[in-house]
Amino acid sequence: MSSSFDFSPGAQVPLSGTAGQTAATQALASAAYRDGPVDEILKANSEWHECKVSAPRIKMLRPDLGEAFSHAVQTRMLGAGRSPLIQSFGTEPQVVVEHCLAANRIRRERDKRLTLVMLVFGVVFLPGLLLWLAGFAIRRSVAESSNRRASLLVMPLMLALGVLALLFLLKLPFGGFWAWYLRACVVAPAVGWYFAKQVCERTARDLRTRWESLLSGGGLGAKIPEAVPTHPNETAAERLRQSLARLTAEQRSNSVFYAGPKGILGMGTRWGSWQLAEELVSRDPAAEIHPFRSYDVIRGIHDQLKLLARGPLHTGGFPEPSVRHWIVTPIGENAGAVARPEGTDVDAFQIRDHEVQRICNEQQFGAGDRHYLGAQFVLWDGQLVITMLITVTVLHETLRIEVTGHALGPVHSLFMTKPAPKTVTKPKSVRFWETKTSTLPLVDAGEVVRIAARAPLSWYPPVLEHLGGKLSLPEPFGLRHAWAAKPWRHRFMADDALRAATPVLRVVHAAAIKVLDEHGVDTSNFGSRAGSLSGAVQDPSPRKADLYDA
Repeated sequence: MSSSFDFSPGAQVPLSGTAGQTAATQALASAAYRDGPVDEILKANSEWHECKVSAPRIKMLRPDLGEAFSHAVQTRMLGAGRSPLIQSFGTEPQVVVEHCLAANRIRRERDKRLTLVMLVFGVVFLPGLLLWLAGFAIRRSVAESSNRRASLLVMPLMLALGVLALLFLLKLPFGGFWAWYLRACVVAPAVGWYFAKQVCERTARDLRTRWESLLSGGGLGAKIPEAVPTHPNETAAERLRQSLARLTAEQRSNSVFYAGPKGILGMGTRWGSWQLAEELVSRDPAAEIHPFRSYDVIRGIHDQLKLLARGPLHTGGFPEPSVRHWIVTPIGENAGAVARPEGTDVDAFQIRDHEVQRICNEQQFGAGDRHYLGAQFVLWDGQLVITMLITVTVLHETLRIEVTGHALGPVHSLFMTKPAPKTVTKPKSVRFWETKTSTLPLVDAGEVVRIAARAPLSWYPPVLEHLGGKLSLPEPFGLRHAWAAKPWRHRFMADDALRAATPVLRVVHAAAIKVLDEHGVDTSNFGSRAGSLSGAVQDPSPRKADLYDA
C-alpha cells in the first residue's frame, strides 16, 4: 500500500471511540511518563518476546525508562518506511502513541530550557563545566562500584582536591580578567545546576501527575498540537496526521499471522483444539446432496455466533462478541518481520469480502493463506482477550469443523505500578534501634546532571542513542502482545477463558448441522460426534496445543 494514501479527510487527528478507556491501554500509555532505570522494562520480557537495552558508551547520557520507551514506540509505529505492525487487540494503540508524542513534547520543552541554561552557565564557562562533569562521573562510578575499599579511598581524595581547588581560587598566582574567569568557571556551573534542578523538578512533577492519572482512570489526555496542520504548507503535521490514520487503519486489518508455537501474533497461543470430522452422506439414498461450499457453513455459523449474548435466562452471561472473518498467514517461529497482503484484493489493509470467500472455499490444502471465523471477547477492561477461531474444510467427502481457543493475558504488572515518593529509611542517630523515613527530592543531583547533559543532544536522537544507548523493541512488534502475561496465573481470567469454550463449541456445531441438514446431508453421525465433543469439553484444561509431540 502506498504510504501517501490519505486514510481520512480533513486536518483533524483521528480519534478512536474508546480511546484511553481500557486498563490495558492506560497501563501501556503510562510507560511514556515513567522515570527510573530503563533496564526495568526487561522484567516484562516473556519467553516469546524480549526487549533489549543497548549499553551506553557514555553512562551520563543514558535514557530513563520513559524517555527510551516513548522514543522507541514513536519511531517504530510512526517512523517513515516502518515495517508492518501486529494488531493490538484489547487496546487502542493510537492512544498509546499519542501519549508517547505528548511525553516527548513535554521533555522537548524541558530540554530547550536546559539547553539555554547549559549555554549560559556551561559552554561559556567550559573548563569549569568539564571539571564538574568529571567529578559527577567519578562520583557515580564509585557509587556503582562493588569495590568498597576503592570507594573509601576515592571519596576523601575528591574532598581533599576540592579543598585545594578552593584555596587555589581564593589566592591565585595572577590577577586580572583570567583570574575572575577561572573563579566564575567554578561558580557558574553550580548556579546553572540550581536553575536546571528547578526545570527538571517541574517537569518531573508534570510527568508523574500524568502517570498517576492514567493508572487511576483520570482524564488527562495527550496534547499533540503538532499533529494538526494549521495551513496547507505544514507538511510535517500532515505527515504525522496521516501516520496516525495509517496506524488506526492497520489496527482494523483482518489479516493476522501464525508464528508456530507463538500462536497467532496479537491473539496469543493456542491453548485448546476440538475437531469434528465426518463423511458427507445424502439423507435420501435416491437423491444427491444439494451443492454447497465451505463459506455457506461459515456464514450460518457467523449468524449464530452473533447471537451468543442472548440466552433464555437473565443472568448476565456473555458480552457482545466481535465476530469477524480472518485471513491467517503462516510465518516462521522466529521471523523478524511480517508482510501484509497487497494488491487489488486489499483496501486500506482490509482483505475484500470476495477474496475472503475465495480463500475460505478454495485454499484448504497446500500452500497459501487460510480462512478462520473468529469470535473475540475483550474482558477485564482489555486485560484479557479470548478468541475462539473456527475453520471449515471439505476434502473429498469429509467435512471437518475445527474450533481452537486462543487467550492473551493481562499487561505485565510492571506497567500497572503507580508512582511512589522517593524515600530513604535510616536508623536514628541516638535511638539507633529505631528508624526514620525521609522523603527525597524527585530529581537528585546526579539525575539533574544526566538530563542537562542529554539536553543539547536531544535535537538529533541518533547521536544520543549512539552515545547513551537505546531500547530495542521485539519484532514483529505489536504493543499488546509484546508485554502480555499468561492469563492462567489469574484464577478468574483462567475461568473465563475455559468457560467460553463450551457454549461457543455447541453453537458452532448446532449451526453447522443446521446448514448441512438444509442441504440434504445425513447429520446423524455429525450429531453423535458433536454430542461426544460436547461432553469432552465439559472440563477443558489449557495446554500448549501448538507444541506437537512428534
